[in-house]
Formats: sequence, structure tokens, C-alpha cells
Amino acid sequence: MVTVLPTLAVILSAAVALSDVYARRVPNAWLVAVILLAIVVTVAQWITGTTALVWPSAWGFVIGLAAMLPFYAIRWMGAGDVKLFATLGFLLGAHALLPIWAIGCLLTGLQSLAILLFRIPRLAYAPGMIMMRERLHAWPLWQQVQHARQGRTGQPHAAWLGIATILVVLHPELTHWGQP
Repeated sequence: MVTVLPTLAVILSAAVALSDVYARRVPNAWLVAVILLAIVVTVAQWITGTTALVWPSAWGFVIGLAAMLPFYAIRWMGAGDVKLFATLGFLLGAHALLPIWAIGCLLTGLQSLAILLFRIPRLAYAPGMIMMRERLHAWPLWQQVQHARQGRTGQPHAAWLGIATILVVLHPELTHWGQP
């Protein structure tokens, strides 16, 4: 039987990953809608007797929010990343947050390393790289992406958190580190 809350987490994560890569945005409306839908579905399943009343994790929400707020306060991450992480804690529980955070940070770090490597003068100004960059900037889709981002820059950390969430939901053993 497919459980609803992890399914909602996967759907939200996929949508947020695309939105964050494309426009560097995590729409608040999506997060609120998923939280409300999770509550409604949980109550509906309980009323119909389909499952026992198992509420989404309020503690997961609080822990996710508290864990990421300091990084937002020092401007290391955006508010959308913080709200997404709290929402994922609400849907999946606090036990899922550490692997999501670790995998998401690892992927963000790998992307950062790749960006730094391509800024090395020998690589950045190689003839092939210059031609590729010129073609990319002339591509109409690239111009649409730049318009959608409205000047927002930075790493798409919410996208990597979304991908990490999908991995954790598909491989629940990731939430049991160090346990036999």
C-alpha cells in the first residue's frame, strides 16, 4: 500500500527541484497546499477507517525549521530552503531530516566544486568553453531562465534537498543509519 505522506513529499520535491533550478523559487503556495492536503488526507483516512490516526509530524516541522533558521539568519540559504525542509519534516518525520540534509548538502557541495573548477582560468578561458558559453547565452531558453530568476543567484539547494528526499523515500533504509 502506498502511503500518502511520502508520496506527497516526492511530488512536492520533484516540483520544487524543477522550480528551483529554473527560477530559483520555492513557491509558498505549494508548501501550504501540501501541508493542508496532508492534514485533510490524514483525517479522511481516519474517518473512513482506512488507517489509524497518524498525524504528520509537528515535531519534524519544528526541528526542520529550527535546524535551518540559523543558516537563513546568516544568509547562507534562502527562506524557501528553510520552509521546504520544515515541510519535509512535517511529511516524513524528524528521523528523515538528517539523511535528507546530509545528501542535499553533499550534492550542493559537489555542484559548488564543479562551478569552482570551471572558474579556473585554464578551463574557463579554453576555446571550447568560451564557445560553449557564448552559445548558451544566445539560446532562447537560457534567456527565459534568466528572466524567470529575476536576478536571483545562488545554489539551488532546495532542488538538491528535493532530490535527496526522493532518494530517502525510495530507500527508507537511509533513515536508519547505524541501526542493525
